[in-house]
Amino acid sequence: MKARFAFALAAMFSLSAPAFAEDAAGTWLSQTGETRIRIAPCGAALCGTVVWQKTPSKDVNNPDPSKQNRPVVGIQMISAMKQSALGEYAGQLYNFQDGKTYTGKLKVAGPGSLSLSGCVMGVICRSQTWTRVN
Repeated sequence: MKARFAFALAAMFSLSAPAFAEDAAGTWLSQTGETRIRIAPCGAALCGTVVWQKTPSKDVNNPDPSKQNRPVVGIQMISAMKQSALGEYAGQLYNFQDGKTYTGKLKVAGPGSLSLSGCVMGVICRSQTWTRVN
């Protein structure tokens, strides 16, 4: 009887883990409320694309002059986010406000909350909390 209970319990947790890991997928409102980013699978990773901006602007700070006139909406600002632990991912973050790409992490902080952090040289880090839109 104990063996069956332990097996059932293990099966339940193994089935619920992938659902939690997928919680990062969806549309998120940035902490400032200025942008919405849709996070979705891209190959074996997660990527995030700006899908809405309160005040539409161009990617003027991009170091590539050929990209400085493109709209921010449509830019992939989260790339190659691979799962590092349950509900946690590590990859790259592009900040259109300064035109730089950072090493980043995102973590599902709750059912409607996502914690995002980006670091320069692993020392200087900034974090934001995003809210799920859908």
